[in-house]
Amino acid sequence: MKIALIQLDIAFGNPEVNYAAAERKIREAATGKPDCIILPELWTTGYDLTRLDEIADRGGRTAGALISGLAREYGINIVAGSVAVRQDTGVTNTMLIFDRTGAPAGQYSKLHLFKLMDEHLYLQPGSAKGLFKLDGTLCAGLICYDIRFPEWVRVHMAEGAEVLFISAEWPLPRLSHWRALLISRAIENQCYVVACNRSGSDPANTFGGHSLIVDPWGEIVSEASGSEEILSGEIDLAKVHEVRGQIPVFSDRRPELYR
Repeated sequence: MKIALIQLDIAFGNPEVNYAAAERKIREAATGKPDCIILPELWTTGYDLTRLDEIADRGGRTAGALISGLAREYGINIVAGSVAVRQDTGVTNTMLIFDRTGAPAGQYSKLHLFKLMDEHLYLQPGSAKGLFKLDGTLCAGLICYDIRFPEWVRVHMAEGAEVLFISAEWPLPRLSHWRALLISRAIENQCYVVACNRSGSDPANTFGGHSLIVDPWGEIVSEASGSEEILSGEIDLAKVHEVRGQIPVFSDRRPELYR
């Protein structure tokens, strides 16, 4: 599976600019004929949380129409990062996934809200798993702060997921945590980790970039710089089965004692 990660510098609180930038970058990435493209967290709005009631995407329809059309046009799976989606009950931070035909393949709303950046004041938490299939492969999608909760990641992997897609706006001061956590999640779950971070800054934060693809041994396949770029890499799903067969972590688990 060939993957392109679009590490965007997101325009703070300006969805129209971000829609245009994302479309331009997706079209650029598509020239490399990847099987899957992934975007970062909150790529339509950035962390303009205080204005989400005004600028969030009603039902995710605008972002969904754009990404669905591009997925269908190029015949590419797109893990469309996450979008501030306005629901009747409030705004969620929701990952949207589309298959090669442009049909919805799944969605996931961020379960763990990051209080340090006031997410809990403006967003509603999700309550469902992030499992979905791309080209017949079971995958999981999580968002940023979720990677600090290994028990939540394991819930997905215990059901057989082989690739963990992560969209993030991870700050530069904790870049070492970003890399360490992603490598750890790959090793302990014997899966590929495909993690797309944003670059640039907003009025309150500077973000770290360094999007990563990590293999099931914890080896880095590809890593971006700190700047805006399209990172490409290939994953070999046979390696997941090879590693899980060599060190049978999942069959050796004793979940009845993990209470």
